[in-house]
Amino acid sequence: MVELIKVAKIYPPSVEALSDVSLSVKQGEMVFLTGRSGAGKTTLLRLLCGLETPTRGLVEIGGNDLAKLSRAAIQRLRRSIGMAYQDFKLLPDKSVAENIAISMEVSYRSRTFIRKRTRYLLDRLDLTDKLRARVGDLSRGEQQRVAIARAVANKPELILADEPTGNLDGETTERVMELFRQCHRQGATLIIATHDLSIFQGTGHRVVELRAGRRVQTTDPDRTPSLPGEAKAEI
Repeated sequence: MVELIKVAKIYPPSVEALSDVSLSVKQGEMVFLTGRSGAGKTTLLRLLCGLETPTRGLVEIGGNDLAKLSRAAIQRLRRSIGMAYQDFKLLPDKSVAENIAISMEVSYRSRTFIRKRTRYLLDRLDLTDKLRARVGDLSRGEQQRVAIARAVANKPELILADEPTGNLDGETTERVMELFRQCHRQGATLIIATHDLSIFQGTGHRVVELRAGRRVQTTDPDRTPSLPGEAKAEI
């Protein structure tokens, strides 16, 4: 499903955000990407959804080398990818319902599907009363949940989430993670970037750690990775 081979990303003048990172994620797998701020997690996700191009190396999604795809082909590919951005990228003057509907409208979903799917997701994320609210009037935690709802709304094959629980309390975090688990059970591939150990401890899913733009380890489901300065915790 996802393949990165010796990928590097260098920003001018010489900032190396990623350095020779290789990663393979199978169809239907859920993988957690962890590391401190600045480790390269966001850059990796942006490469996977075609928002960035690698300085060197290969990035493939579903067997497609992104570097060889036309702009139109990249746009088509993105319809099968749901991205929950760390900075949300919502339309502040539009309603919650309108923001969530966008990803479904570009795939020509029916109005009935869009209406039912939107209401379902808002119920799952405890936002039912915000259906017609203006996004710019919401709290950051509410905006984060809207961004997550939009990312999964079209039932994409690949879901990328960048710090999806960063503004949420424990109860709401569990709601979000249960929604992701449901997507996973339905066959979606998920890559979730986070520095919150609590959301992947004991899940049985693979954890990939980045440090200063390099992949330093992959942790098997029976262990929890340490962040710099922390001892490794056994599960």
